[in-house]
Amino acid sequence: MITELLVPLIAPHTRVEITSYGVLHQDPPLGDALTLDLTTALRNPPEDPEVREVMLHSSGLDQVVYEYVLATPGAVEIAERTVLRVLAQAAALPGQPVALHVYCRGGKHRSVVLARKVAELLRGVGAAVAVTHRHVHLPVVENGLAVGTGSSAEISDDPTGAWTGEA
Repeated sequence: MITELLVPLIAPHTRVEITSYGVLHQDPPLGDALTLDLTTALRNPPEDPEVREVMLHSSGLDQVVYEYVLATPGAVEIAERTVLRVLAQAAALPGQPVALHVYCRGGKHRSVVLARKVAELLRGVGAAVAVTHRHVHLPVVENGLAVGTGSSAEISDDPTGAWTGEA
């Protein structure tokens, strides 16, 4: 009940910078941020033998991966709880952007999908959101070795182009 009353007051004034990445790449984003650790949460798509080949050549930007990860029990609930954390941070520090770092092991599947879902939910309540995926184009990392293909590129995921992260 309280959440339903507060969201319309907080969300339209909230600016959120979401960064997804993989801890195995050992170059996390800098700065203070809320964090969402998915290193052991949810199914890791490349470890599922039934979908392994598809996942080696796909990322959380692909619809099949997006649906697969969100179908994992608890995934949507994690995203919803994260939205509440972001809005609480926005209420505690009005006028300041909220940074959220979402990470898994490789930064290609789970972190990308949850970053996208959190952004979608926040945009749905009126927040301005900028999303960057640091490692989405890198190969899957297993036992310290890259598997599959991919080029190194940090990409932005901002379908509206409404906010670039600049104050």
